Amino acid sequence: MREENPAAADRLLEADDDVLAVLTAARRVAVLGIKPVSRDFKPAHFVPRYLQEAGYEIVPVPVYYPGVREILGQPVYRTVAAIPGAIDLVVVFRRSHDIPPHVDDIIAKHPRAVWFQLGIRNDDAARRLAAAGIDVVQNRCTMTEHERL
Repeated sequence: MREENPAAADRLLEADDDVLAVLTAARRVAVLGIKPVSRDFKPAHFVPRYLQEAGYEIVPVPVYYPGVREILGQPVYRTVAAIPGAIDLVVVFRRSHDIPPHVDDIIAKHPRAVWFQLGIRNDDAARRLAAAGIDVVQNRCTMTEHERL
């Protein structure tokens, strides 16, 4: 049986103060699973738009929509690791069971934190990210939490 890394467990954030600190520290945010303007009624579009309007630099990483080259006025990247420069936070709009194939890509970029949106939880993926030194927030809405700031 593998022993849990205590330092990694500290990176699985649940306390309100820790969660809000992630948003306070972030400036450049990659959004994995972002939707284009044609789907502007979906949280995966209007939440990143809200964050952009709140002053965050949004870097779109859609999973589908191969013909889309720009979302929210920003160039699209097909993987998180392909984004030039540092990323503070990766916000994930993927179903819980669809997250594992993205974990290595996220780890390769090594953002400060990863945020699984409201309704999204994958404890195995979260533990892998935390073991790689990345803070993880699960099952919370970035827009709702930002409004609490």
